[in-house]
Amino acid sequence: MTEGSAMRVIVGRRVLRVTEAFRSYWRLAAERQQIFYRRLRDEQPPWTDDPVLASHRFTNAYRASDRVSQFLINEVIYGAQVDERSTVLRILLFKIFNRVETWRYLEESIGPITAASFDADRLTQLLDIRLAAGNRLYSAAYIMPSPKLGAERKHANHLQLLSRLLVDGTVDHLVGAPTLADLYSTLAGVHSFGKFLAFQFAIDLNYSALYPFSEMDFVVAGPGAHDGIAKCFVDTDGLGAEDVIRAVADAAEDCLAALDIEFESLWGRPLQLIDCQNLFCEVSKYARVAHPELQGSSGRTRIKQRYVPNHTPLAVGYPPKWGLPTLGAVVPGNQQLQMQTA
Repeated sequence: MTEGSAMRVIVGRRVLRVTEAFRSYWRLAAERQQIFYRRLRDEQPPWTDDPVLASHRFTNAYRASDRVSQFLINEVIYGAQVDERSTVLRILLFKIFNRVETWRYLEESIGPITAASFDADRLTQLLDIRLAAGNRLYSAAYIMPSPKLGAERKHANHLQLLSRLLVDGTVDHLVGAPTLADLYSTLAGVHSFGKFLAFQFAIDLNYSALYPFSEMDFVVAGPGAHDGIAKCFVDTDGLGAEDVIRAVADAAEDCLAALDIEFESLWGRPLQLIDCQNLFCEVSKYARVAHPELQGSSGRTRIKQRYVPNHTPLAVGYPPKWGLPTLGAVVPGNQQLQMQTA
């Protein structure tokens, strides 16, 4: 990467010319990571002097640090000792609704969810009751299309879909997937999932101990990432979105150095392809306020979700195979740090 009046990212013989939003991409990554660490150290707000980050909701620089991903990792995946098929089922069931309260309600009602005990009709009845009581079942984080399987309600169709995946060989294929790309392609073939959800679910499955795949193996750019890339680059010299994401991930150290931005990684873990993909989604939002002159590809001009500080103390834990801190470990700046080993 070169710095100056015309910043560029050089990939082989290709020259990618960038906009001011590309600088914001790295500032956003670094400052959002600092907010994460300040919260972990139980510092008092405000956690940032960036007016955009202080006023609007943004995900963490690392996807696995987000609240819902933390619950998935520590409660859904590693919080129960179950067989391989049950691990896959539990991850997909949780992620379809993507709502902690829905998962807790189901397990408090029937106990640990497993492939052997999975009863779509019983779960449908429970969610009917919860919905009738005025509770939301799904997260608003992203749109979850309803499979067309004949049921009147969306949640009933999703539960029927999971039943089918248990008996049609899909779950077994996922258990034995040889690569992250194969996980994705199998999920992309599931009715109603689509490319974006298939990749997100592949990353979620890969948090488990079933798979040894690196998050640098494979990436799929979602709609938000496409918009962020359109705002960050004047042109990409013919590179597709996934190649741009990989180029940015590979050049992260050089980009940060050229911009004189100090980035505190996740206990030595560099930003992975999924993180860089997500950051393009986040800079797409950030630029609506910071760089309104950059229109991107979506045409959106406002950030809908406002940020409200949450004073609940944070505790984090990551997949043991990553060799990062255990749940509740002390963060940098304190004296002790418990580590997990692969």
